[in-house]
Amino acid sequence: MSADESPVTAPIPTGWRSRVDPRPALRRVRESAPAILQIVVAATGAYAFALYVLGHPAPLLAATVTVSSLGLVRDARPRRVLETVVGMLVGILVAELLLLVAGSGWWQLALALAATLIVARFLSHQAGFAIAAAIQSLIVMIVPASSPFLRLIDGVVGGVAALLVTALIPRSAQRAAVRDGAAVFAGAEAAATAVIQGLHRGDRLRAERGLAKARALEPLLEQWRASLDTGIAVARISPFLRRQRHELERQQRMQQSMDLATRNLRVVARRASYLCVDGVARPVAADILAEVTRAMGLIAHSLGDISSATTARESLISVAAHLDPGEVTPGASMGDQNLITALRPLVVDLLTATGMSAGDARATVPRI
Repeated sequence: MSADESPVTAPIPTGWRSRVDPRPALRRVRESAPAILQIVVAATGAYAFALYVLGHPAPLLAATVTVSSLGLVRDARPRRVLETVVGMLVGILVAELLLLVAGSGWWQLALALAATLIVARFLSHQAGFAIAAAIQSLIVMIVPASSPFLRLIDGVVGGVAALLVTALIPRSAQRAAVRDGAAVFAGAEAAATAVIQGLHRGDRLRAERGLAKARALEPLLEQWRASLDTGIAVARISPFLRRQRHELERQQRMQQSMDLATRNLRVVARRASYLCVDGVARPVAADILAEVTRAMGLIAHSLGDISSATTARESLISVAAHLDPGEVTPGASMGDQNLITALRPLVVDLLTATGMSAGDARATVPRI
């Protein structure tokens, strides 16, 4: 079956096989492996240091602070780790001070929890900051210690360990960014393909399906942005990722261009959906969008092979040179010409994704 004859909907697996399929679970484990390694090394190292070097009898917080601050989330930026560590240390400090002043008991626990949450909310707008502080405060109030402020030292040890492994055992920043970027391009190509099919057939349903797919790209773009922000932040402090920083920054510029390109793709899809109400095929617009989509595929390939960006740029420049609505669709309705006009900013944004400057990209389309 050709791309132009593909079904509007895709089959969805059902039954017991889909419910017991271990592949999603194995994929989660594989993707979390670097984070798991970080947590195990940091927690074990912090616990061992507090136990054997500092001589603390039960350094619980040395381990729990590392686990809570690192976590399994995508956002492993040193700043986020540091903010979480500070939040937990605030909770420990407030609880230790109240233990010295008021002792332990149920009402002291309530007072410590309230004071910790108030201080934490005053210091940070992040809800996670306050929750992390509150949990550590509860541990200090409930679990006895042999001497005051011993657990604060444990918390500092855990925080230092978390920051050290962030730099010395970094998570695979570039691999995660490439994976997330590929997902954005795959989604954009799928959306554009549905719009192309709608234009070729005069099928409004297919064009609307393309619009729906284009609208669904926002979470993927945000995920890619978060991966790049994390990777660049870690690369600044990690001696092992400094070589990746230039490539991550290149991808960051691509992400910004694709953010704009997907917005313009939604404009194209909306206009195509509106035009397809009459059931008339529009092969010229469909063919132009198909050329643009093929170039988009080359840009996606440049995530792993930068040389593909040059080929994509040449292809887009060739398309851009003919994007004059009066030339491409002479005598057509205003709606058809507006569709061609809507393709112009899409091409410009994709050109900037190849590394071309915005000014040079805009100069490739003819004046109208």
